[in-house]
Amino acid sequence: MTNSLSGRFLILTVIFVMLAEVFIFVPSIARFRQDYLLARLERAQLASLALEADDMISPALEAELLENAEVYNVVLRRDDMRQLALSSPIPSPITATYDMRAPTSMTLIRDALRTLIDTDERIIRIIGNPVRDGGLLIEVTIDEMPLRAAMLQYGWNILVLSAFISVVTAGLLFFAVRRLLVTPIKGVVSHMQAYAKAPEDARQIITPSAGITELRAAEESLQMMQTQLTTALKQKERLAQLGSGVAKVSHDLRNILTSAQLFTDRIEGSEDPLVQRMAPKLVGSITRAVHLCETTLAFGRVEEAAPSLTRVNLAHIVGDVIDSERLAAGDYPLSFSEDIPASLTLRADAEQLYRVIQNLVRNARQAIMATKQPGEIGLHAHEDDDRWLLTVSDTGPGLPPKAQEHLFQPFQGGVRKGGSGLGLVIAGDLIRGHGGRLRLERTDQTGTTFVIELPKADLALTETNE
Repeated sequence: MTNSLSGRFLILTVIFVMLAEVFIFVPSIARFRQDYLLARLERAQLASLALEADDMISPALEAELLENAEVYNVVLRRDDMRQLALSSPIPSPITATYDMRAPTSMTLIRDALRTLIDTDERIIRIIGNPVRDGGLLIEVTIDEMPLRAAMLQYGWNILVLSAFISVVTAGLLFFAVRRLLVTPIKGVVSHMQAYAKAPEDARQIITPSAGITELRAAEESLQMMQTQLTTALKQKERLAQLGSGVAKVSHDLRNILTSAQLFTDRIEGSEDPLVQRMAPKLVGSITRAVHLCETTLAFGRVEEAAPSLTRVNLAHIVGDVIDSERLAAGDYPLSFSEDIPASLTLRADAEQLYRVIQNLVRNARQAIMATKQPGEIGLHAHEDDDRWLLTVSDTGPGLPPKAQEHLFQPFQGGVRKGGSGLGLVIAGDLIRGHGGRLRLERTDQTGTTFVIELPKADLALTETNE
């Protein structure tokens, strides 16, 4: 509890109330001592009235009067005459005299503290004014120890009362602080914790509701900060998505431009003067475009647009991809085999399906050419009652463990040096957009096989699996 705001407030309240009671106690105990001594003077004066009624009283009656007045001697002074009214043996000499006729506040406080501190048994003389003009003064002799005992009892009563007042006051302030301050602060803290878990969720932004001016100002400042942060996060997310989109487009555009560059290289061999004059410029432009695409592959990820589904002939798409990659392979000992029924048509976006197949075949070609060994890439397609399946296999070295672990993660699943790892990510996204899936069927030192599955019915999007 000492670590909480309300707990510390409770403790401080008790301390401050007790400290206030100390400042009240000192003049209060001085006033109590004054009243005690004045009461003894009054009782002594009343006892002396018996002597005025009867000049001769018995020693037993005199002792009883002194005992009731709690004094040893009573001296009255009238008309400048000092008269010993009542007397009894004093057990010890008088050690101090206190004049109660016109004491100052500091004198009363000093004498009271001295009485509390001094533990010796003392006989003191008290001088005061008689009540109702009963003479010039009255003087009594008393034992100081009963006075000290009465003062200690009075002080103890004040201490108990002060403690009770402190506890009650502190308790009331404790609950008031919890209700008016601690609970609203906890509400703000809970809002901050909820916002920290999902800062992009605008529903988590705090709505100022505190009635305390300072706390409401804090809530309004927090609301402004959260609003600005959420807006900034959304803006950064949009920029990341834009960068991812540019990276994907650049990736596939680079592949297309590379193929165009190869065709342009063949055009350069033409004997036509116009072609010979324009071909270098065309090659230079395409080269710059390829370089620009490569430099933009450092952006994030974004979802592709929904596919425009039409009936497409798979053999034609596969043929275009193979022609492009065979040209890219050049004289390298790489063969292509295709087992695609000529009449096989499926429902897909022709452009997106081309990009998917090109990414898979291009990755396979680059993997085989990196080994500097002959190889083969095969494409096989068939269908069943529920789906169309296209298998792309190669005789390359297989995927390394790191590439398998991050196969469909952007910028992490690249196999060759300098690769972005976006090819399979793009392909997986595009196939998922068709309601199908792209999966890795096998990979080892003898080669790799990927399978594209496209549903014949309208199926919910499924997760891309490795």
